[in-house]
Amino acid sequence: MKLVVQRVTSASVEVEDQICGEIEDGLMVLVGFGENDTTEEADYLARKLAKLRIFEDENGRMNKSVMDINGKLLLVPQFTLYAHTKKNRPSFHKALAPDKATELFDYFADKCREFVNVETGEFGAFMKVRLLNNGPVTILLEKEFE
Repeated sequence: MKLVVQRVTSASVEVEDQICGEIEDGLMVLVGFGENDTTEEADYLARKLAKLRIFEDENGRMNKSVMDINGKLLLVPQFTLYAHTKKNRPSFHKALAPDKATELFDYFADKCREFVNVETGEFGAFMKVRLLNNGPVTILLEKEFE
């Protein structure tokens, strides 16, 4: 499972000219699942994401989590995180099958909701994502249990 985590002051995702998810201060997260991912990876990364200390404290140090600042998450499904680019045209054979990935994305969003408020993009849809990266701060998180 792979996450691209961006600290934002605002972010939104739009499908067919309609905003389906929007946040202010928080994290915009691209979420990708590999062919062997299960709820075990989702559980681990939901906790890690909620507790990741990348927001500044009163001394200007990255010492607060999205929970600490009462921020929100905008989760955007992104199977292209598993692109294999040996040749010039990417292959996505390492990504989890769409039906299983949809279920795991919903599960992951629900797990994250145990910690903070969550908005989401729409799995399988063509989405337009807008964000104002704060910092900029972008962190990559990955987990694969064997």
